[in-house]
Amino acid sequence: MFDDQNEAIYEVKDHIAIITINRPERRNAISSTVRRTLIEMLCEANEDMDVWAVIITGTGEKAFCAGGDLKEFNDGEKAKRRFKVPMTGPDRNLYETVLETYKPTIAAINGPALGGGCELTLCCDLRIAADHAYLSLPEAKRGMGANVGSILLPRIIPRAIALEKLYTATPITAEEGMKWGLFNKVVPYENLMNEALDMARRIVANAPLTLRRYKHIAVKTWGVPVPYAFRVDVGPNPYLSEDRAEGVRAFVEKRAPEWHNR
Repeated sequence: MFDDQNEAIYEVKDHIAIITINRPERRNAISSTVRRTLIEMLCEANEDMDVWAVIITGTGEKAFCAGGDLKEFNDGEKAKRRFKVPMTGPDRNLYETVLETYKPTIAAINGPALGGGCELTLCCDLRIAADHAYLSLPEAKRGMGANVGSILLPRIIPRAIALEKLYTATPITAEEGMKWGLFNKVVPYENLMNEALDMARRIVANAPLTLRRYKHIAVKTWGVPVPYAFRVDVGPNPYLSEDRAEGVRAFVEKRAPEWHNR
């Protein structure tokens, strides 16, 4: 189904797609092959009407994702290959693809998330972290650019704190992440996936068209003036859906609704 189902794993259960970066020997670093596979998986989750929420995580507890594969970068330099600058080239951008996955997304952060791995968590809607995890954008120490992180981090946590973390390349601990509203929860590692799945199940218990509408409008109106936001195309219209009628009927009949995503 996908180019590589070994270094990235895709599974769907109970309307929840779980995408796992599976390179523990490389601290789940994102190679060019893995990046393309993650994009394919996210596109599949976005288009699959049976998927109502997405969890992104990594294998093991040593790292959620170490970011771009620096060994691959170095090999490319030795071979005189042109470096692929963010937002250029024939492929979709991974981080833009996460943002444009119009289903709720949860980062289950099983360990340190560095560079591009940190950016991957920032693109998700919700973040649940293991208590030993931290986020870091060390690009200033590597001569890189943190193209996504430098845009998103100051929009999510206080601007002065975000710029301090970018300028000094110091990590955001689990405690700091909770303090600044970056993490929704911090839990022991052994409880991480149960907490992420519990959150996802509580989400998918609700009307899927409404969830998609929330995601559309939250992404498309981020930072725009309110008068413009009111007039943006905000995705599916739940008001005219069968599920809206079912939701009202279930409330009146005092039972759980049965959603059909239409």
